[in-house]
Amino acid sequence: MESLVSDQRSDRRLLLLHAHPDDETIMTGGTIARYLAEGVDVRILTFTLGEEGEVIGDEWAQLVADGGADQLGGYRIRELTDALAALTPEGAAPLRPEFLGGAGHWRDSGMAGSASAQHPRALAQARFDDVVATLANVIADFDPHVLVTYDMAGTYGHPDHKMVHTASMAAIPLVEARTGRELIVWESVTEHSALHEGLASASSVPQGWRMPGPGELPSYPDDEIDAAIDVSAVYDRKVDGLRAHATQVTVAPSGTEYALSNNILQPIMSDEHFVLRSNRDRLTSGRCAADLFFSDHASDGSSDGVA
Repeated sequence: MESLVSDQRSDRRLLLLHAHPDDETIMTGGTIARYLAEGVDVRILTFTLGEEGEVIGDEWAQLVADGGADQLGGYRIRELTDALAALTPEGAAPLRPEFLGGAGHWRDSGMAGSASAQHPRALAQARFDDVVATLANVIADFDPHVLVTYDMAGTYGHPDHKMVHTASMAAIPLVEARTGRELIVWESVTEHSALHEGLASASSVPQGWRMPGPGELPSYPDDEIDAAIDVSAVYDRKVDGLRAHATQVTVAPSGTEYALSNNILQPIMSDEHFVLRSNRDRLTSGRCAADLFFSDHASDGSSDGVA
């Protein structure tokens, strides 16, 4: 696996952990694009190739694992490559995909209870200590100031999302002991009000799509949100990143909503939300942070809020 270490260290380094290609753009695409535009050294580490994903449309439908050619993972590397290029500012070298253990080392487990979760290379079957050790080495090599992972529920309960959370929680103390520096750790979530405002503002529901039922899309109560990252300035890049994942995501003609293969409408929001897992003393009472590095809280007004 190519090292995540860059030749010249940035003053701010951000590592985002994701389970499958498309998760990075759906959950944090605007955050990635914004911090890249600010000159932050941003890296994306994806745990699997997303081999068990369903496919939208007929063109690539036979690539699926279940009853098909089982070639979807390789194709999704291309989609991830294109998505990361879309999120990268013009004139800058595009981000390149990085996979835990190397591309294809661990396999998409599929949903809980599915036969795919028993595959010998499925992430759900991996020795936990091996996943943690591999992850800790990657994190320590890159030495980020800020790390983004998932919440304990794994966003919506997918086994691989849960593994991203549990493995990162186990790896972080190992990394901090090695580097001697405490990481700022965030969990990517969706704010309840933002989700429902986005749904309410949907201009129309494309043919064949439907609105989500009550509680069908996961969200967090507003008072549990610790950071809201304004990504309106890079919104178009986020939309282009979503379009790059065409086997998994359909963007509505409006450019303000998307759907997965289940055709449930979801808003493309101009703010992305996070819960702070560490360093909670950095939070200002009653105030939602506007920067994952807490630069907006720096008393001297400088752009470096990391310690």
